[in-house]
Amino acid sequence: MFMHDRICGAAVAAVATLIATPAFAQGFGAPASEADVANVTLTVMPDGEGLPEGSGTAEQGAAVYATHCAACHGAEGEGGLANQLVGGRGTLGSDKPVKTLGSYWPYATTVFNYVRRSMPYNQPMALTNDEHYALTAFLLNKNDIIAADRVIDKSSLPDVVMPNRDGFVKSYPEIPAEYDYFD
Repeated sequence: MFMHDRICGAAVAAVATLIATPAFAQGFGAPASEADVANVTLTVMPDGEGLPEGSGTAEQGAAVYATHCAACHGAEGEGGLANQLVGGRGTLGSDKPVKTLGSYWPYATTVFNYVRRSMPYNQPMALTNDEHYALTAFLLNKNDIIAADRVIDKSSLPDVVMPNRDGFVKSYPEIPAEYDYFD
């Protein structure tokens, strides 16, 4: 039997089991509200499309980082149980590149998007939008990309130019400019 057949068979069995449960027959909860949908519609594009309302500064983000991030990423973002977040600039062409937010990532909006979707690892999306903006500002400041008092929000974050902004090669150069976020 081919692997595809096994996977399809397992999927059919799983759906059949689910349909047979009393919970399925009675329905699940209530229809999603607009607020529920907004909480899971998390795509943020490099140009800032999809960024939510809110704002924050690095000064505000220092407390958020200390509370939610330092235990894994180190007190200064130097790494620990989890990846290093600060430093690494100028190492990408070396034998031992250090890929941090400040050395590798091409867009500040991607930093916000990743932090918002995934962190803290044990409770993703538990922070408010203001806390996510403040935390992003803190990380950008620790990497010497923005000033500590700069306010980051949905209009200012896309304007932040990351150090490795031009360090990526276009995968699809034939994409029309209006659809290409890498131009």
